[in-house]
Amino acid sequence: MAGPTASGKSARAIHLAREANGVVINADSMAVYRDLPILSACPTPEEMGDIPHLLFGHVGAERNYSVGLWLADAKAALSEAARQRKLPIFAGGAGMYFKALLRGLSNIPTVPAEARARVRAQAEGVAPEELHARLRARDPETAARLRPSDPQRILRALEIFEATGAPLARFQGAREGALLDAAQCQCVFLAPEREKLHARIDARFDRMMAQGALEEVRRLLARGLDPALPAMRAVGVPQLSAFLRGEMSLEAAVEKAKRDSRQYSKRQFTFARTQLPEFSWVEVE
Repeated sequence: MAGPTASGKSARAIHLAREANGVVINADSMAVYRDLPILSACPTPEEMGDIPHLLFGHVGAERNYSVGLWLADAKAALSEAARQRKLPIFAGGAGMYFKALLRGLSNIPTVPAEARARVRAQAEGVAPEELHARLRARDPETAARLRPSDPQRILRALEIFEATGAPLARFQGAREGALLDAAQCQCVFLAPEREKLHARIDARFDRMMAQGALEEVRRLLARGLDPALPAMRAVGVPQLSAFLRGEMSLEAAVEKAKRDSRQYSKRQFTFARTQLPEFSWVEVE
């Protein structure tokens, strides 16, 4: 069950699991982090109730967690669901996770730790736009596919080039590791009407603030983590971090977080439309 942020995936997955003797398996790239239960909208223990949930909050924010690592964890989660004789219900907003689940991943080489460390050291304190320019000079084909505001994927492409001397595109042909056959699954994308979704996004962020989102970010900042890590780029983290550093008012930070979340939902719709043809769209209130 896929869908944009704030579309009600978690509640529907829990309801379905209760009806079908299921286990809910997280397919959201931020809900994997134990440090972001509020800003990732992770279901609370009260919401989970007696329904088993897997791959929620099982990773620390210091980890550079990836689609490949999630796919390995998803394989283990499927085995656990089979052991419990429960229906596996994947729910989340990470389109890349669902794409990997159904079609596998490109056979990209492992980057040695020393190569990754060199790239990360050279990128420290560098603006994403400058990193994109570096990538464009070395691997223009991959650079053309990436947004200059996406430092994590830019760094990944730079790491591949550093380790192999070859562009990332060279390794993105053959795929392996698919775990499920779409023909054997019910693939659903929840598609709320845009204006109603935007209102839900705004209201949910207000609830997050009331639940302690600012303190959640304060604790993250206190750890001195690399701002390029995925957890540090979750919607709400950069914006509230800017407030805590005195760079903008709290009102402006909250408004920017809401706006960025709405823009993220638009990208989720686009990804599903272009990359997830296996999914049937379901209109929801």
